[in-house]
Amino acid sequence: MSVSTPAANSLFAELPAVRPSSFAQWRALTGRIVHTMATKGELIVAVLTPLVVTVAFYLPLRYVMKVQGIDYAQYVMPIVVLQTMAMTMMSNAQLAAFEALTGLSTRLQTMPIGSLVPLMSRICAGLVRSVVSLIATVAYGYVIGFRFTGGWWQALAFCGFALIVGVVLTLGADALGSLTKNPEALSQALTLPILIFGMMSTGFVPEASFPAWVRPFARNQPISQFAQTLSDMAAGHLSWAGTWVSLAWLGGLAVFFLPLAVWASVRRS
Repeated sequence: MSVSTPAANSLFAELPAVRPSSFAQWRALTGRIVHTMATKGELIVAVLTPLVVTVAFYLPLRYVMKVQGIDYAQYVMPIVVLQTMAMTMMSNAQLAAFEALTGLSTRLQTMPIGSLVPLMSRICAGLVRSVVSLIATVAYGYVIGFRFTGGWWQALAFCGFALIVGVVLTLGADALGSLTKNPEALSQALTLPILIFGMMSTGFVPEASFPAWVRPFARNQPISQFAQTLSDMAAGHLSWAGTWVSLAWLGGLAVFFLPLAVWASVRRS
């Protein structure tokens, strides 16, 4: 016997009305990603990857730089930090591509979930990974001789600036992942610009070490500017004159990547 509509409605009359909470949805989706990272060993990788990067960048050039009077541990750590942020960027790009490829993004769009919640959950989970990687990177840096000599507030500025750079880059990578839906090809596509901008930056070697024709690019490209700003913060030489170019690059990238990430996340495929 079927239950009449009035009778069925009376069964639920005393239940509270459902009011979807974007915050609760964000918390659940972010927790799901972070739990997956923890159980699948991704956070362990986030701790070990900076060790590999630190050793690979520091050992080959430390004696050469010592001859030139450069404390290479102090010199190279900003670019090591930026490289670890780039690893988080790649992980978020692959996550966004995987969710788009498997149809999870489309499924979430059919549910009463805030349109920006999936994007924000991926970005915040990536921020958790970045914090873990940054702590590990700084710890490895202290082992090889890196030190914050500018006081605690500039050390906090160092960490905050590095994380902001990571978030901005992650926004762009997330947009690319949502659009391509191909985790494997995306990983290969992102590796090349990371290598180009990383290796052709003044974060590894001084500007004078580059051929004259490439020095303007090496000096003025964003990774070099970010590395120089981080170096100034670590040494206690933070100033507006030495920071405004990095902030301009960061603001420009954010203005471009943020709308792109939002559009790629909410569009209907």
